[in-house]
Formats: sequence, C-alpha cells, structure tokens
Amino acid sequence: MGHNFKKLLIWQKSMDLSDLIYTYTESLPSKERFVLCDQLNRSSVSIPSNIAEGCGKRTKKHFAEFLSIALSSAYEAETQLLICKRRKYGKVDELEEALVLVEEVQKMIFVFKEKIEREI
Repeated sequence: MGHNFKKLLIWQKSMDLSDLIYTYTESLPSKERFVLCDQLNRSSVSIPSNIAEGCGKRTKKHFAEFLSIALSSAYEAETQLLICKRRKYGKVDELEEALVLVEEVQKMIFVFKEKIEREI
C-alpha cells in the first residue's frame, strides 16, 4: 500500500486514545488490574497497531480488512469503557475524555475504510 501510517490522522488519534486509556486504567481498582485494565489496554493498543499493519499490506482490500479489525477493537474498547462507567471506576474526567475520543476514532476509521473500499 505504501501509506506512511505515522502521517495518518486516524493513527495519530488512535495513539492519543491508547495513551489516554493507559493513563485512565492506572486509576482503576487493583482488583481489575489483571482483567479489565489489561483487556482495555490491549484493545486500545490494537487500534493503531492494526492501522499500521494494514499500511504495510500489498492491496487496498487487505488494508481495508485491517481497518475493520481496528474498528472492531475501537468498539471493544468503548464497551470496556462503558463497563467502567457503569461500575463507576476510575477518574470520571479521563473516562469521559476517552469515550469522546474513542467515538471520534471510530468515525474516522469508518470513513477512511469506506474511502479505501470505494477505491478497490
């Protein structure tokens, strides 16, 4: 494909999201350290990782598939954040910021994926 993933705004925003989630999970109860914290951190890392990996694929079809995986990981992260909200875990301001950013990232990935798929 040849995209420089570091120049993609969706990758940059998803990196911001991952940073924010890592910071947020530090405020979660210690009993969640090996369950919800780990799962939330993994799903947030998966988003920019799959965008970057997709950039290295040969075809736009393969790139779109990795964008789909990134989008799925973003939905997974949002669900985990919503569980934290229901449980009243962590710092509320960081949680709300993460929820806003994860929705923004989802929309950006969806639009970019649609654009790539139209080019196939």
